[in-house]
Amino acid sequence: MKMIKGPAIFLAQFVADAAPFNSFDSICGWAASLGYKGVQIPSWDGRLLDLKKASESQDYADEVRGIAARHGLSITELSTHLQGQLVAVHPAYDTAFDGFAAPEVRGNPKARTEWAVDQVKRAILASRRLGLTVHATFSGALAWPYIYPWPQRPAGLVETAFDELAKRWRPILDYADEHGVDLAYEIHPGEDLHDGVSYEMFLERVNNHKRANLLYDPSHFVLQQLDYLDYIDIYHARIKAFHVKDAEFNPTGRQGVYGGFQSWIDRAGRFRSLGDGQVDFGAIFSKLTQHDYGSWAVLEWECALKHPEQGAREGAEFIKSHIIRVTEKAFDDFAGAGTDDTANRKMLGLS
Repeated sequence: MKMIKGPAIFLAQFVADAAPFNSFDSICGWAASLGYKGVQIPSWDGRLLDLKKASESQDYADEVRGIAARHGLSITELSTHLQGQLVAVHPAYDTAFDGFAAPEVRGNPKARTEWAVDQVKRAILASRRLGLTVHATFSGALAWPYIYPWPQRPAGLVETAFDELAKRWRPILDYADEHGVDLAYEIHPGEDLHDGVSYEMFLERVNNHKRANLLYDPSHFVLQQLDYLDYIDIYHARIKAFHVKDAEFNPTGRQGVYGGFQSWIDRAGRFRSLGDGQVDFGAIFSKLTQHDYGSWAVLEWECALKHPEQGAREGAEFIKSHIIRVTEKAFDDFAGAGTDDTANRKMLGLS
């Protein structure tokens, strides 16, 4: 069995214009001071990474990796959650998602999609230069506005959406394969890949592409009431990345899964800092270890109540305490009788 690596931290929610959160060097020093061993880098934030440079220059990639190493840190993955989202955008979300794109392509959906595809490909190449084999992203969404079928969906609508989604991602997956990098899609409401069934619909359309893998985040499954432990048993071979994020779901007579358009703090389902929600992380770490997951456990902090710095400080120890040092022997080895085939046959009455 492999041992899960960590603790690590996703830096997206912590980057800011004030020190120590305003440069890769200083934020690495902060993360290391809390006990983290790895950092997941949001590739869209120029304060931490110049993605174009990282995709084109091995010297620059080595410099970035060296900065992390000076603080005793590894880079776990690059993330293109925002750019991956823009690979497929329903027109209803054009204005909202334009803010994720470079200024020169805003207001032009075709150019924005081309820019997003280039960004994800650059992140794949940058990952290779950084010595990484997994890359975290979102799938984007064309069918999401039709998630709840009223009025009923026209026949073929969802199939057409998933055909197009696969058509857009297949060349990216092939490019990832050329460079030896797995794409780990975070299964997430708002994406067309939001649960196991939708992931399978996509996987079928990309011919079970070996690079079309998963980022596991149980918090999103709590909020949609999906069995997040059974999910590991079903999809463990495809899980290549892990966001350690907590959540809670407390339905009332007034609201449930959909939240009644309330703010995060007033929703029945909301994200929480590690240990403050309902996720059974003991069972999750056990399941992942049982299924030989040997990559990183990465804190993603999102909480409606707690300050991020407190969440980050507590999260490092939380993850560390849940990582299982795998055993090298069976617990009952001490009682082994050292029998051989002859003795075994005798015990079975076959001698």
